[in-house]
Amino acid sequence: MFDRGLPPEQLIPFAKALDETTVDDLWVVEDLGWTGGVSAAATALAVTSRLRVGIGITPAPLRNPMLLAMELGNLARVHPGRLAAGIGHGVTDWMRQVGAAPPSPLALLEETITSVRALLRGETVTLHGRAVHLDGVSLVHPPAVPPPVLAGVKGPRSLALSGRVAQGTIVPEGVGPAQMPGIMKQIGGSPDHELVVFTYLHTGPGTAEATGHMVAWQAEFLGIAPEDVVMAAGTPEEAAAQVKSLWAAGAETVTVRPIGSDPLSHVTALLSAL
Repeated sequence: MFDRGLPPEQLIPFAKALDETTVDDLWVVEDLGWTGGVSAAATALAVTSRLRVGIGITPAPLRNPMLLAMELGNLARVHPGRLAAGIGHGVTDWMRQVGAAPPSPLALLEETITSVRALLRGETVTLHGRAVHLDGVSLVHPPAVPPPVLAGVKGPRSLALSGRVAQGTIVPEGVGPAQMPGIMKQIGGSPDHELVVFTYLHTGPGTAEATGHMVAWQAEFLGIAPEDVVMAAGTPEEAAAQVKSLWAAGAETVTVRPIGSDPLSHVTALLSAL
């Protein structure tokens, strides 16, 4: 993941460098005030040749589903097979700050994912739901290969929603192998439903200092004790062992979020240990 705290112009050299490694994905962020996910994804796709670029995560309240499908469809046509689109509820306080908090977040997310997926398949969509209203709209240039649409969620009802309507689920940073069986049970879904797990990454000296505030933040966000927050941190070998444990617990994709101003050094150390 290209962390939201890094200057946006550093995405280009970061993406180019990762394109020369063995990693499969590069994920970009959409957080209020930091950066736009679609423009970041477009930038990363344009300067790479093989990486899948994931958007993690577009808040449904900020995106009209028709406009979002238009943006995703363009990227998928120009870079076929190289886009993964994450959509989530958005942070409640942030959505309130911009006057976008929906009356029913679950209805909005389900109707957004359902309509976006249909539009990307080239269908004409009419939907008069609780939150989304579309009347006979379609994409003039739908992608030949629709990108997978994943739900970035954490609560039980939202995980179940993801299993019903999305092609994958994105689990936030801090979740560890012990929580994975329960999460997977709540998702249900089809056998090809992709499980993506985000996890913080820091290797080498200064790990405790670098990760301390992240632990407190994620513990509060997830509603768990700080000691239960899991990270790929410590020596490169310890970080690699944590990544492997997430794979073993059922994650198809583990997306590491390097902490600090030199993210490539942590990625390189992790890849060597793996």
